[in-house]
Amino acid sequence: MPAPLLVRAARREPVERTPAWFMRQAGRSLPEYREIRKRHGLFDVCRQPELCAEVTLQPVRRHDVDAAVMFADIMLPVLGMGVDVQLVENVGPVVERPIETAADIRRLLTPEPEESVPFILEAVRLTRAELRGDQALVGFCGGPFTVAGYLIEGKPSREFLKVKTMMYREPVVWHELMERLASTFAAYVAAKVRAGADVIQLFDSWVGTLSPADYEEFVEPYSRRILAAVEVPTIHFGTGTATLLDRLARAGGDVIGLDWRIPLDRGWEEVGPERGVQGNLDPALLLGPWERVEAAALDVLRRAGGRPGHIFNLGHGVLPGTDPDDLGRLVRLVHEQTAA
Repeated sequence: MPAPLLVRAARREPVERTPAWFMRQAGRSLPEYREIRKRHGLFDVCRQPELCAEVTLQPVRRHDVDAAVMFADIMLPVLGMGVDVQLVENVGPVVERPIETAADIRRLLTPEPEESVPFILEAVRLTRAELRGDQALVGFCGGPFTVAGYLIEGKPSREFLKVKTMMYREPVVWHELMERLASTFAAYVAAKVRAGADVIQLFDSWVGTLSPADYEEFVEPYSRRILAAVEVPTIHFGTGTATLLDRLARAGGDVIGLDWRIPLDRGWEEVGPERGVQGNLDPALLLGPWERVEAAALDVLRRAGGRPGHIFNLGHGVLPGTDPDDLGRLVRLVHEQTAA
């Protein structure tokens, strides 16, 4: 049996149609997911393999996307490091004791994923068993900068002043934290692949707050290590990264994810022809009329030009107010327009 469509596209092999999936498709907009969340917290869902697999599969059944993305939170691996994280509604991850000193970092564990997150690995196995052979399972991991940002700031931030203060004033402490995160995350994604994940995506939501020089010095080596930890195709994604795309490509990733702020063809030029790209419809468009969604999606496909290596996705995650029917309609549009 041939490899899943998404895997072949990530390798820039010829495919019978452009694969489509959506970041944060598991949950957010689905009423069946919201019913589950009335009874279970997010981490509670992750700790029950059958329930976690069910949430992961819900959008695959509803939208007929070409990949399932494993339901989890980017902060999940740090729980096993001994960090107390609460997911606060309408706020995001909140860390009880933010990282401030080298001593704080040295208290962190570097856990074996089979011991710290066995429930996620079992959910990966269950999900992979339910997917068709042409559908891929994407395992994802938070980018080291984004996770470090939450650990140091203690909660979501737009300025990352505490983070940048540590980077500039105490670079040795910063690098020690990033070493610890990279080791933990590399083991985490490798374990997901052993459990059945076909593709790994590194999801560095906030890395676009950095200059190219700061990215090179403070982040690139650690993202490279995580992406190099697996032999399956990898997707490297961040938001606000129009000035960093060549650096992201240098750090690694068979496919570089593009957000909606840069036209796809221009982004592909920045990335280079030796890599694929993923993206990049503005997720907010799905809150508007279908005619606008359709026109923008066709523009994305036109800019991709049928070149091997394009994976259709949004430029960030699905927004909670999105009509699920429009997501299914968008998948059908992409498949119909690109069918060989």
